[in-house]
Amino acid sequence: MQTGLKLAQSGVLTAEQVADFRRDGFVVVRRMFGPEQMRAVTAWIEEVQSLPEVPGRYMMYFEPSLIEPGERVLQRVENIYPYHRKLAELFDGDQLLGANGQLFGTPAVLFKEKINFKLPGGDGFKPHQDQQAGWWNYADLFITVLVSVDDATPENGCIEIAAGQHKQGLIGGKWTPLDDNDLAGVEMRPCPTKPGDAVFFDSYTPHGSGPNLSDKPRRVLYLTYNRASDGDHRLRYYADKRKNFPPDVERDPNKEYTFRV
Repeated sequence: MQTGLKLAQSGVLTAEQVADFRRDGFVVVRRMFGPEQMRAVTAWIEEVQSLPEVPGRYMMYFEPSLIEPGERVLQRVENIYPYHRKLAELFDGDQLLGANGQLFGTPAVLFKEKINFKLPGGDGFKPHQDQQAGWWNYADLFITVLVSVDDATPENGCIEIAAGQHKQGLIGGKWTPLDDNDLAGVEMRPCPTKPGDAVFFDSYTPHGSGPNLSDKPRRVLYLTYNRASDGDHRLRYYADKRKNFPPDVERDPNKEYTFRV
């Protein structure tokens, strides 16, 4: 259960940052979290990374390594909120929940949360709009904030993002990544980030990332919020996801599961 709904106190984001977000569909906030905060956040991420796979709780997803044949590497962990108090407090704080309320112009509520680990050998994500992934079943608009835990570079698969496309609605099909025709005339630009940087982006903003073929991890938090007035859908979202795309430890070995977008 979320601990509160917030419209950010003044000063979390500047008026210029809010204007940039509304113009481009995203805004990069450098050093949103200071070094001391990031030391704590990194320690919490490492605690999650070391958790055992347990059915019915947090949701751990793995992938085959692109570097070491036969190696299974952690791709992401979702549904963290109920199982890590310090991270839950971070997700509900002014810097994240409150700043999203500021961007919405109305109080926000957490919709979903995950850590994308993209460890060495981890694959990238094809360009897509988040809204393509069935999110219309819950609300018509979301904002996701990426919080960089490590240096994210083009070499280890930093986010790539397109400006000014968020007002076009869905530019591709439902449940499928964007293809070259969808992206004709759209420029996807790498957005390198440092630990503590944050990137807020609209659920209609095209984005993706390349693989990590380096020897360093590219861990990021991805936290998604919707307007509180549109309802609190977090529990329903994860019940639906657990049913349709369960974590590895809960899968039927006789069934094939495909990640679509």
